[in-house]
Amino acid sequence: MKFTIRKAVEKDFADILFLIKELADFEKAPEKVTNSVEQMKAEKDYFQCFVVETSDKEIIGIALYFFTYFTWVGKSLYLDDLYVKKQYRGNQIGTELLKKIFEVAKRENCKRVRWQVLNWNKQAIKMYKKSGAEIDNEWSNCDFDSKGIQEFTMKFSAHLSK
Repeated sequence: MKFTIRKAVEKDFADILFLIKELADFEKAPEKVTNSVEQMKAEKDYFQCFVVETSDKEIIGIALYFFTYFTWVGKSLYLDDLYVKKQYRGNQIGTELLKKIFEVAKRENCKRVRWQVLNWNKQAIKMYKKSGAEIDNEWSNCDFDSKGIQEFTMKFSAHLSK
């Protein structure tokens, strides 16, 4: 199968968001996607993305990432989403996207590349292990959504004003 990988541009945001929503469906959490094309445009300085295109210009995969800082090691690259449409899996597209991510990390002198994988996604875990990734089962995510952020700040701002 022929495909090309290139840096995403703003006109790709609708296709990228479509794939993000498809990934959320795959991960059994479609209701968690609150992002929009307009929000992506407003926040485009906070992420970068590679897209995979077929010869007829259909976007069939993404690798969305950003730079972060981990206190134990320093500058790092966080791969937030790596996704390939189901019918195109098994063509080494995910591996090629990972190669692009690691090229960026090396060029940018990153000390770590990190991402998450659901523990039930055996196909992805197999690919990541084959690539040499260490899968850490020790740490748990701690998340607050925008409503939780509001509730937390209101709860503690009330305590601070007393």
